[in-house]
Amino acid sequence: METTMLRAATKPASEPEDHDHAECRAAGQVLDRIGDKWTVMAVGTLSKGPMRFNAMMRVIGGVSHRMLTLTLRALERDGLVKRTAYPTIPPKVEYELTELGRSLIGPLKTLANWAQRNRPAMEAARARFDGDKDRENQT
Repeated sequence: METTMLRAATKPASEPEDHDHAECRAAGQVLDRIGDKWTVMAVGTLSKGPMRFNAMMRVIGGVSHRMLTLTLRALERDGLVKRTAYPTIPPKVEYELTELGRSLIGPLKTLANWAQRNRPAMEAARARFDGDKDRENQT
């Protein structure tokens, strides 16, 4: 929100408002993809190197076959994952991060570190907030 307001205040008058809205929507779509729980888990798993589907399921744990399939397809569609099928019997399929996908490892590690450092403060804030809400409901 602040970024949008700052951009609106500093953008040239010739740049239409619709341009800002389109940029925000596009950024939102990217954030929806890379911020998804299963995307984060899949990228983290594939950061160790190429893997087969069932190996990924074991490492990630808790993901359904369907959800991992949908996640990998979306990542492949977005150019973050490469799927390689080998003509063997039985068929062998491996997934690996593309260069674009590997470029996501650093930002995700940074975000994970931030989450670990700040989780206690967030939990304390939630407890305070929930306590305040409980008191409001009692009056």
